[in-house]
Amino acid sequence: MPTTISTKDYLLDQAKRRLTPTLNTIPGLGLVEKRLNERDWKQFVLAEPPPGSGLKPVLGDAGLPIIGHMIEAFRGGPDYVLQVYRKYGPVHYAYSPALSSVSALGPDATQEVFSNKRKDYSQKGWHPVIGPFFNRGLMMLDFEEHMFHRRIMQEAFTRTRLSGYVEHIDKVASKVVAEDWPANDPRFLLHPALKELTLDIASVVFMGHEPGTDKELVTKINEAFAITTRAGGAIIRTSVPPFKWWRGLKARKVLEDYFEKRVQERRNATGTDMLTVLCHTEDEDGNRFSDVDIVNHMIFLMMAAHDTSTSTLTTMGYYLAAYPEWQERCREESERIGDGPLDIEALEKLETYDLVINESLRLVTPLPFNVRQTVRDTDLLGYYLPAGTNVVTWPGMNHRLPELWTDPEKFDPERFAEPRAEHKRHRYAFAPFGGGAHKCIGMVFGQLEIKTVMHRLLRQYRLELVRPGYKPRYDYAGMPVPIDGMPIVLRPLR
Repeated sequence: MPTTISTKDYLLDQAKRRLTPTLNTIPGLGLVEKRLNERDWKQFVLAEPPPGSGLKPVLGDAGLPIIGHMIEAFRGGPDYVLQVYRKYGPVHYAYSPALSSVSALGPDATQEVFSNKRKDYSQKGWHPVIGPFFNRGLMMLDFEEHMFHRRIMQEAFTRTRLSGYVEHIDKVASKVVAEDWPANDPRFLLHPALKELTLDIASVVFMGHEPGTDKELVTKINEAFAITTRAGGAIIRTSVPPFKWWRGLKARKVLEDYFEKRVQERRNATGTDMLTVLCHTEDEDGNRFSDVDIVNHMIFLMMAAHDTSTSTLTTMGYYLAAYPEWQERCREESERIGDGPLDIEALEKLETYDLVINESLRLVTPLPFNVRQTVRDTDLLGYYLPAGTNVVTWPGMNHRLPELWTDPEKFDPERFAEPRAEHKRHRYAFAPFGGGAHKCIGMVFGQLEIKTVMHRLLRQYRLELVRPGYKPRYDYAGMPVPIDGMPIVLRPLR
């Protein structure tokens, strides 16, 4: 039987969401944001180009004292960045106490940075943002070292390995959706429920715990992951208690201790979970990961997998509830597969799901920006960038450009189908998984997880909005998160 929601817990959660002061919940900041967006900031030159280079200087501004443009960015996300693009063009500098950087905006700038043909851009731009929490994860590595690690890790994402992961995902998702989620209750919040589900999936797929076992340990580790992933969005970036940054470092230590012990256990064990796979994987030259490598990669992979999948599933759930005709198209495909155990071949038949997933990724991109740093003096679209400059690309903004997308604010999955194929209008019109050498290694895994969870959900329930015309608001202080938790009503189909 599905569970019921505790009224006391629900009211406490709602109070916390409304009363915890953030740049999205403090009263009056909407008006402040509006005025800031209308303001013309005094521009200055980032650095003078070398004489005779023919390059243009990058212009920029500092925004408000101390907080820079945090109010506009955390509240508006890609919409705010689109305003910057329209006002200042594809290359613009913003001073910020969190991360002063040049914004590389539009598909051409994105392509130049992601393709990185001259190897001018390193991953060091990420280090001040999330480096202390995801030290030496795959996304933090550069050039030859990155390719060395990626070649070994690729063996954990072969079709045979993915088949094993799908089996684990399906077991967990089937049980949780059928037994743990409450029906007919407008207080049900989809985002935290999916976050818990993807962490449960991760504990089985990544860590090798049998479903329902080691509950206390898994809960402790999952809590540590949640704290670690949130720490990168800290405004006060200091390792002094009780601030978020300090809590993130403490949680990282919990994860390191846990995985160090687990690696010792799994080196001599067999299994189809990712931890065991990484303990035994080697590339064609016989190179393997050290114990320390595996610990670092597991912590990063857990973060990258569960947060992005949670975001995409939440967005997909909202749009399927808001557009029931698309929900029915997906359900019809699911009916043809039925309720048997899932495998990759069955999931590949869910072609309407692919369209809806892509449109969900376009409208609410889980990782809307990517950070790089110049390793030497270089130029970007004819603008001079000195060595050591942080450069931020914004695929999430490109996904909203009317030059590339017909009516970009509209939910329209058909735009990804032939003959329209709007995502092919530019190589980087659509880049939710990044691009170049650092394109997400777990892209196919994530899509299989999303399809599996949503297939099980649509076989069990009809998704409905809590009220006609309901639209979520997002907090963009990191990955976009629905501020209200995304209430969705689950109506049993039978």
